[in-house]
Amino acid sequence: MTTAGTYRGGRLLAISDLHVGHADNRALVERMAPGTDEDWLLVAGDVAETVTDIHWCLKTLAGRFRKVVWVPGNHELWTHPSDTVTLRGVARYEHLVELCRDLGVTTPEDPYPLWHGPDGPVVVAPLFLLYDYSFLPAGCATKDEGLAYAHETGVVCNDESLLHPDPYPNREAWCRARVAETERRLASLPDGTPVVLVNHYPLHRHPTEVLWYPEFAMWCGTRLTADWHRRYPTAAVVYGHLHIPRTTHHEGVRFEEVSVGYPREWRRRQNPPGTPRTIL
Repeated sequence: MTTAGTYRGGRLLAISDLHVGHADNRALVERMAPGTDEDWLLVAGDVAETVTDIHWCLKTLAGRFRKVVWVPGNHELWTHPSDTVTLRGVARYEHLVELCRDLGVTTPEDPYPLWHGPDGPVVVAPLFLLYDYSFLPAGCATKDEGLAYAHETGVVCNDESLLHPDPYPNREAWCRARVAETERRLASLPDGTPVVLVNHYPLHRHPTEVLWYPEFAMWCGTRLTADWHRRYPTAAVVYGHLHIPRTTHHEGVRFEEVSVGYPREWRRRQNPPGTPRTIL
């Protein structure tokens, strides 16, 4: 059985990159509220860096929305010097999954919930896939070449020192394992039922084409998921990470980037900050 938790009414909303370690972002979450008692909220990663902040944010949201669905971003997986929880890699992820379950928050390890609304029913599939350095800069053929180029430009993701893959030998091995397991789960989805794919990273490279620093794309996904929006009956793909909130369409499928980002970023935008995006 791949689905659980059927509810009717309300909207399917999404947001990501809340980064509540910043006081102004924390204030956005304190003001965030559903429009109806039946609204669901998809949280596509990068809630915070410390377990204490992650717990506060997800507990706050779970107390307001009918259902909260969470996927990890890279910041949740960091073993940050400021965090009293020093778990690394898979052990840290599993700790966060248990935290979510205690709060009633759905994770990528739980049965995929079925959402009923005006645009439903749809399966909501929270994904945890990581990246494998296959979004290489132009002219680079290998991960080592890509990293060397990134170091030359000075654009290197903090994951290189803070996101540990233990017990996997590297992050790309962890990514491959996650992709393989997720493919097995998605293959068992009910025939013909649309699915909303929720991941911290974009499932296709096209959203990274507008990055100011193209080399950062190496830490933004994997080519292994490039056809998932076609392979599965996808109603929408929801992601964050890039801090470039927008809607794009690729091969007839809607991709929704739902990041809040840092205060210095959202203050430049016209739209009200901290407003979840309506997906369905």
